[in-house]
Amino acid sequence: MNLSFRQIQAFREVMRTGSVSDAARILGRTQPAISALVANLEAELGIALFRRQRGKMAPTPEAQYFITEAEAILDRLSLSTRTMREIGALTKGRLNIACMPAAASLLMPQILSEFLLDKPDVKASLMMRASPVIEEWVASQQYDIGLGETPKPTAAIETIDFDMRCVCAIPAGDPLAQLDTVDARHLSGRPMAGLQDGHPNLVATQRAFASQKASFEQRFELRTFNPALTLVGKGLCYCICDPITAAGYVNMRPEPRPVVFRAFRPHVALNVSIMRPAHRPPSALASEFILQLQAALQTVNEQFQGA
Repeated sequence: MNLSFRQIQAFREVMRTGSVSDAARILGRTQPAISALVANLEAELGIALFRRQRGKMAPTPEAQYFITEAEAILDRLSLSTRTMREIGALTKGRLNIACMPAAASLLMPQILSEFLLDKPDVKASLMMRASPVIEEWVASQQYDIGLGETPKPTAAIETIDFDMRCVCAIPAGDPLAQLDTVDARHLSGRPMAGLQDGHPNLVATQRAFASQKASFEQRFELRTFNPALTLVGKGLCYCICDPITAAGYVNMRPEPRPVVFRAFRPHVALNVSIMRPAHRPPSALASEFILQLQAALQTVNEQFQGA
């Protein structure tokens, strides 16, 4: 069976008006065209839908039954068309985002809320997970977008990579807060907060201290940098933290803040990536959000370098 939208539409208008000529006028087509559409529909269904009575089209009992089906088909098609137009206009759809802890609590919700302000019908899932889990979710196409530490190259994931320049978190009243740039020598022998043993960021920080023959004294070992900022604010330590955590802190805390951030030398990197499935093209909604996320990360990376 090969029913067409135009056949069903012509049938509905003839049912509504009882006239081929009226249906032709409403649909902007000729009477022969409408008659042909209805005749072809009857041929496809193998039943008569109308009988002519005194110039009018009298529906058969089968037509009375089929009109309910036809209305449902046309209404569903109309709804689907509107929905796809809304999706194309970025006003409807769903975003599934997996995010590393550094960005999940502050920065990502800020970016997502700005993106969705004028999109009340867009739904979102934002899940915080460790970077290896994010890689797995994106590679298996469970999530549209991932933000995590840069993965090893794989055919299952496409990435946009960022070399995030870490900054120094300092208690606001500390003399080091007067400097524009803090280097490892300034922090030699001072109590530090850092990530867990073996984490690439901690290893890079220790290497930076060693390059200046400075002593790295880790007082606090943490899983993320967010709690480190509370410790720094109490004057208990200093921290070389990623700019994503720093930007989230600055954007959410009113001045005066107990923690200030300064550029740090030598360069300590946190390599992060926006990830998406390689074997499934992103939706228009996901593509637009990725552009906004990319711009936000570039801004964050530049935010503290001129301090």
